Amino acid sequence: MADSPETRKASSASFDEESYLRFNPDVRAAVAAGHFASGRDHFERYGKAEGRQTKKLSNQLRDRVIATGNLDAPRPRPKNWACSIDSVMISPAGGIFFTGWVDDYLEILDSIDLYFGEWAISFSGAGIARTRRPDVEAARGLAPRHSYGFWGFTAAGRTLPSGPCSVVIRLRSGTEASLMIVAEFLSDLELRTTILHQIETANYFGPPAFEAAHSFGPAIGAQITAFNKILAAHAIKTPYAERFGDVKPHYKGSIIVCLHGNLDAIFVQQALFSQQPDIQDFEFIYVCQNPEQAESLLNEARHSAQIYGLDQTIILLGANAGLSAARNLAAQYANSDRLLFVSPAILPYDQNFIVQHTQVLENAPPEQTALFSVPLFYDDGSLMHGGIYFELDMMPRFETGNMAETILLRPEHYGRGAAPDTAIFLRPRPVPAISGAFISAHRAWFEKLGGFSTDYVLGGYEDADFCLKSLGQGKPAWLHGAKLFHLEGAAKPGAAGTINRWLFTKTWGEIVQKDLLGPAPKNPVFR
Repeated sequence: MADSPETRKASSASFDEESYLRFNPDVRAAVAAGHFASGRDHFERYGKAEGRQTKKLSNQLRDRVIATGNLDAPRPRPKNWACSIDSVMISPAGGIFFTGWVDDYLEILDSIDLYFGEWAISFSGAGIARTRRPDVEAARGLAPRHSYGFWGFTAAGRTLPSGPCSVVIRLRSGTEASLMIVAEFLSDLELRTTILHQIETANYFGPPAFEAAHSFGPAIGAQITAFNKILAAHAIKTPYAERFGDVKPHYKGSIIVCLHGNLDAIFVQQALFSQQPDIQDFEFIYVCQNPEQAESLLNEARHSAQIYGLDQTIILLGANAGLSAARNLAAQYANSDRLLFVSPAILPYDQNFIVQHTQVLENAPPEQTALFSVPLFYDDGSLMHGGIYFELDMMPRFETGNMAETILLRPEHYGRGAAPDTAIFLRPRPVPAISGAFISAHRAWFEKLGGFSTDYVLGGYEDADFCLKSLGQGKPAWLHGAKLFHLEGAAKPGAAGTINRWLFTKTWGEIVQKDLLGPAPKNPVFR
C-alpha cells in the first residue's frame, strides 16, 4: 500500500520543513517546547529514506534494551484511536519507568516501544501492568469496565540519554501510534520512590494487593527486585562506622538494631537494657540509613555510652539500603558468634532477659538455637507473637469471560491478642517462621544461609524467607521461653509490602502449599 501524504517522508535533500511539521503534530509540539531546534533536526535524528516506516522490534527482543543504530521514523497516530504517554523516567542505574493509557477495549495491546537516540526497548503487552484510569474514563466518556491505564518498568543495566523519546504503541491488529515525550532523569532512589508511589496509588477494579500482584508476574516484579538489589549494594558500599565505649575482641552477643527514623530508640533501649545483668558481655550495633540524622545519632550514641557504659558501634549509610542489606552489613561488624537482630521497638519484658537468653543457649540442643525467637507482647500485655504460620488467600479475577485466581501467602502470628499467660503459645517448640522484630541466630549458620535476601524491597517478608531457607537446610526456627515487649502498632503493608508479598509467594508458594499451611502444618517437623 502506498503511503498517504500524511505519512510520506521526504528525503534529506528535498526536506520540506513546513509539511513535516504540519503532518507531525507531536514533532511540532516538541520543537515549540525547545526539545528540537527545528523539524529538520528531528528528521535528521529519527528520519530515513522516503516511504519507510518504524521497524517493529521482534518478540525475542522484548523487555530488554538493544542497539538499533539510526531508527526509521514512526508512523503518526491513526485518527479516532485514543492513547497517551504520561511520563518516561530513567535513572543512572538503567531504570526505565513509564506510564500512560490506551483505549484497547476492543483490541489487544501488543507492545510499547521506547526509542532513545540509538537505543530502543520494546515492552510486550503481557509484561505491562494495567490499571484503572478514572480520569480518562471521565474525560472521554468511556463506559466499559476496562483497565485503560498502563505502566511499565525494567532495569536496563545501562544509562540511557534523557531528553526526547519516541514512543510507539502497537495493537495486535497492527495499528500503531507514535508519540513524542521528553524522558525525565531521576536519581535511582527517586525512581524507586516513584515506582512505589505508583504501586501505592494505582486504581483497580478488584482488591489492589491481588491486582498489583497479578501485574507483577510476567516481568515487572522481577525487574523491580533486580533494581532494588543494585540500589542496596550501592548503598552499603561505603559505610561510615564509629565505635563508642570499650572495644573487646569478643562478646557473648551482638545486638543489631536498624533505626527507622526515630533516634529516641537508641537512648530508651540502652536505658532499659543497661539494667540487665550480664549486659556488659554484649555489644550494640546501630545502623542509620538516613544521612540527615548522622550528626544527631552520633551525639546520642556518645551520650548514651557515657551514661550507660554500653559498648556500641554506629554505622551510617548514605541511602536507604533496606532492612536486609543493612542487617547483613551490621553482622560483618559484630565481634561475637551470636547475632541478635532487634527492632527499635523491642524492649525488655523484665530484668532477666539476657540471663534467660544465655540459659537457652547453654541448655537447649544446638539445633534448637541456630535460629530462634521469643514471645513478644504488646504494651497492654497481650501476646503479639508466638511464632508465625502461613495461610493462603485466593482471589478470583475475571478477564475476557474467563475466571482466573491470584494466590498470595499471608503470614499469621500464633496467639496474636491472647492473654499473656496462654501457655500453649509460649511453650518452646519449632515453628514455620519467627518475627524479624527479634531473631537470635548463630553467626556461622546465618552466614551459611547467605544472610537475609536483598531481593525484598526496603523491608518485609525477609524474616520469613530466611526461616524457610533454614528449614530447607534441616534446622527450623524455634520459639523459646524468654519474653520481650514489642511496642509497635499494626502498620499498613504499603507498596514495598505488596511487592514483597508477591515475591515471597512466588519464591515459597509451592513449598508452603505442600505441607506448611495453617497453624498445624503437615510437615513432620511441626507435628
